This record gives sequence, structure tokens and C-alpha cells, in this order.
Amino acid sequence: MRIDSDWSKTPPVELWRRAIGPGWSSFAVQGDLVYTQEQRGESEMVTCYQLSTGKPVWMHRDAARFYESNAGTGPRGTPTLSQGRVYTFGATGIVNVLDAGTGARVWSRNAATDTGAKLPGWGFSSSPLVVDDVVIIAVAGQLVAYDRATGAPRWTGKSNGGGYSSPHLYTIDGVPQVLLLSGTGATGVTPADGKVLWEHAWEGGSIVQPAVIEGDLLINSISMMGGEGLRRLSVKRAGDGWAVEERWTSKGLKPYFNDFVVHNGHAYGFDGSILSSIDLADGKRKWKGGRYGDGQLILLADQDLLLVVSEEGELALVSATPDKFTEVARFAAIEGKTWNHPVLVGNILLVRNGEEMAAFKLR
Repeated sequence: MRIDSDWSKTPPVELWRRAIGPGWSSFAVQGDLVYTQEQRGESEMVTCYQLSTGKPVWMHRDAARFYESNAGTGPRGTPTLSQGRVYTFGATGIVNVLDAGTGARVWSRNAATDTGAKLPGWGFSSSPLVVDDVVIIAVAGQLVAYDRATGAPRWTGKSNGGGYSSPHLYTIDGVPQVLLLSGTGATGVTPADGKVLWEHAWEGGSIVQPAVIEGDLLINSISMMGGEGLRRLSVKRAGDGWAVEERWTSKGLKPYFNDFVVHNGHAYGFDGSILSSIDLADGKRKWKGGRYGDGQLILLADQDLLLVVSEEGELALVSATPDKFTEVARFAAIEGKTWNHPVLVGNILLVRNGEEMAAFKLR
């Protein structure tokens, strides 16, 4: 699907807009149903809306409320959809498995209680990962797996020093594994039992997800001051074990909680509040430009474009090419601090923050 990038002539068309409770969850979408998490008073909510109209379909409530002074109130993680069920992880540790059509509870656990994990400063922020017959949760740098059907605990991994990244499934040398970025670095484990396959040390932690590039991994680390940079790792089978080699570490692109994308041998993302591009061959920066605050972005690969949502709720189209920074178009979408990741479903763009959400048709 290609969109018209001349927004001066064919700007995004608003389909609907509605108020929403606070929280930094994004959207999971299937068919005409949209799922997210939000806070309503003293209740942490998993909510379902119609994609076509924005009208509520169902709401699930838990008596839970998380607050911290920087990011405010509400859940952080985005729901996961799998085989007719919605899997969510709330800011205080509640794991819910709900019927996707009705919101009826299938089972529920508290991952913080199950692991003894301390509530992190920014709340539990990851999304569940469903692999075969287990549901895997990252509880501030520690993995815990539950039986997919019953919710019974299956295995618990070791604590890796905190973190806000989600468990990430990938396959290397034919071996499926779950990658977790945490306070101590990167770890790969087997999904069925949590057995550690390999580890790579990089102190700090992570919020965003890794990327797989030509069989290698692209990971990041953070500090209290923000992003620390990107690192390219080679992870390969070596006899009965695994060999992990650092190819390069770059300060040219330093993601914090803002996504980065990979396109045609380059990575694009937020370096602080400014967009940046680096060459994946050596990590060297190609360009830096544009100020979008702590925004988020989506790659439109067929058109060599980045669809950026700024921290102020503006939409922008930026060229995903390594020659220079070029902003192609800009459009005011929503108002208020916008940290939530946007979602593009066909030609329908969903955006939200802690106050409102809206759907736009891109021509």
C-alpha cells in the first residue's frame, strides 16, 4: 500500500476522535477491533474499540493504579493478540488473558508476585510474547513463562538487572530463541524452558526492541541521561555452544524509548529529540536533522519514507534515504504529550496519547 505524500493537496482525513484514559500503550488490531490499555480512575483497563468508528466494544477492569511524576498515570505495555485471545501486562504486574471478542477473562496472574520482582521506577512496560504453548513476560529484566491454556507457571529465568524491553522471538542458525534486552545486556533463551543459550554484557538497560539484520542483531542500551547508542552483534552456533561477537558500537544513533527502523542498509530513529541515520556496515552517522521531541515513527518501506508522530502530536513524512534529512510533509493530528507508538492498518493511521485517540485515512 502506497500513500499520497503531498499532504498540501491530499492531507490525512480524520475518521473519528475520542477521549481516552491516560497510559502509554499502543494499539493491537485485528479485523475491525482495536485493543489498548488505559487508566480510568482507580481502575487499570484493557479496552476494545471499533476500528471503523472508534466506538467502545468492551472494557475489562482491574483495581490497580500506577503513577510516577515524569510519565504520569496508567499502563505502559501494548496488548498482544493470538488465536482469539488478548494478552496484556499491566504497569503493576497484572497479566490478563481475555477473550478477544467479549473481554471475558480466561485467566489472570500477577507476574510481580510470582517472581518477587520489585516494581520498577517507570512501571512494568513490556508486552507479552506468545510462543507455542507458553506466554512469556519480561518482569523488569526477568523472564517468567506461563502455560498458555491454564496460566500455571512453567519456568522463571534469572534476574538480569531491570529493563523495560519486551521479550523478542527470533531464529538464529535454525534455533528459535527469546531475546531479552535488560540491565546487564542481551540474553538468548529457549522458549520451552528458559535455558540460557548465550549472554552479551552491555550495562544500562533497554526500552525499545532489537532488530535482526542479515542474521546479526542490532541492540541498544540506555542510561539515566537517555540513549547510549546502538551495537551490532554477530550471534552464531559454535560447536555445542554459541559465539557472540561485537561488530561495532555507534553513538550516531542513540534510541531511548523511541523506536528505530532498518531500511536498505541503514538505521533511522531518534537520537535524543532529533532524527538520525547511520550506516549499518560500520555504524557511522549519515545525517541528523528535524526536531520532533520524544516522538515515534513507522517505516513506509515501499516509498522510502518515515511516518513520524512528534511528541506534540504532529504527523510528518521524512525521507528514509541516507543522503540527507528531508521532511516531505507535516500535519497536526492530536494535541498533548504524545509518546504512544502509532499504528498503520492498511491506509488507516491510529494515534493516541494520554488524553485522546484518533483515526486518520491516508489517501
